[in-house]
Amino acid sequence: MPDLLDESVDVSVEGIFNWILLLTIFSIITVIGNYIGYKHPIYDSLVGMGILSVITLIGVWLERKLPLNISSIIYISLIGIFIAFPGVPTSETVLYYVSKVELLSIVTVFLAYVGIGIGKSWDEFKALGWKAIIVTVLVIASTYLGSAIVAHIVLVMTGVPM
Repeated sequence: MPDLLDESVDVSVEGIFNWILLLTIFSIITVIGNYIGYKHPIYDSLVGMGILSVITLIGVWLERKLPLNISSIIYISLIGIFIAFPGVPTSETVLYYVSKVELLSIVTVFLAYVGIGIGKSWDEFKALGWKAIIVTVLVIASTYLGSAIVAHIVLVMTGVPM
């Protein structure tokens, strides 16, 4: 199976089949984690992951088919925002089912996938050296700290008790 994160993967029938297969496996594992860890109903979580997977497929397809130089994450975000925007007919349904999928369940499966990807190219990872590891740790820590600061400021500004 080709590396689906590689932008050179064509949007052929085989490429789409590989994306569907990956997203199906990803969804099933996430739904199981969602049920075990958060007791969300399997059906609701499965529908929520289905919605997220379809949005992802459309975003990846748009990135590869449109002549614009826009990342698929932009398309995925815009589609998600649009179909969940208040007043749009799909809003209530999308929000209900997607809210049944916990972020931590998704992130756990995603990080496992990334770990497998790094494990497959361990020699390339080692070639980066210890400086790259330090930079990576600092970037992750800074991102976390920056997010916590922004969240704290927003909570204080909105008057949410802490």
